[in-house]
Amino acid sequence: MEGTLNLYHIFHTVARTGNISQAAKELYISQPAVSKSISHLEKLLNTTLFHRSSRGVSLTAEGTLLAEQLRKAFDSISYGEEQLRKINELGIGQITIGVSTTLCKYVLLPYLKRFTQENPHIRVSIACQPTMETVRDLQNGSIDIGLIGDLPDKKELTFQPVMEIQDEFVTTERYLQNLSTRLGVEQEQLYEKNNALLWNSGTFLMLNGENISRRFIDAYLMEEKIEISQSIEISTMDLLIEFARIDMGIACVIGNFIEKEFDGRSLIKLPLAVPIPRRKIGFAWKKQAAPAVSVQKFQNLIS
Repeated sequence: MEGTLNLYHIFHTVARTGNISQAAKELYISQPAVSKSISHLEKLLNTTLFHRSSRGVSLTAEGTLLAEQLRKAFDSISYGEEQLRKINELGIGQITIGVSTTLCKYVLLPYLKRFTQENPHIRVSIACQPTMETVRDLQNGSIDIGLIGDLPDKKELTFQPVMEIQDEFVTTERYLQNLSTRLGVEQEQLYEKNNALLWNSGTFLMLNGENISRRFIDAYLMEEKIEISQSIEISTMDLLIEFARIDMGIACVIGNFIEKEFDGRSLIKLPLAVPIPRRKIGFAWKKQAAPAVSVQKFQNLIS
């Protein structure tokens, strides 16, 4: 095929210029070499491609058919080369990132801002979804990068941590006042670390059971032998925070993302005898020999 492609290139040049001498100049080969190549191609195809005369050459009907198809083929090759040149010069490309709604809002956005400023020609697609779906999509190759919590089993994935987070149980002063009134106890009693009365009587606002953060908290509660009697499951952490703000209960949230709430005292942390272990958040991607240039640029940014 390689030798035939060279013959097609020579034929295409002669057909385009309509002159063997001109074609030879463009190809930097001799006129006899051009003529020999055309004759060889005609022999391979068992057809006559050019009418030859003292004034030069002209295409036969068969030659015209072949020349038209080769023109399309070589135009496609030229277009491909031009696109590659643009990719190299402008950094054109695309990248798909999988991330939960919470991590997208509180962690990913600053990275995206910097990445798009440095790479304005790379198209970024965001798949907002639960962490386990992101891990699955990373493993099957349907997304390029994932922003996830650290997992004990990250098959085929490289994990680059970018921050540590601290889960907290938070509520409002008013909710605790109302709860202490209902229970007929002093409010200070509810602040006691791992107070069984609070766990048994309070309403706890939790992410749903399929969420990786919820699984982490459930493991902590089981380890500390803490049982929650009343809970409301909510799909997103932003809603957990909002429901806690309006005195609906005690929300389990990532404390890093609501520091302003603590400073302004709109939300307060519940003391725990044993703090919830900190955990890592980071970017993950599938291990592979040669990722796309756009993916490499994002990896370089977070490294």
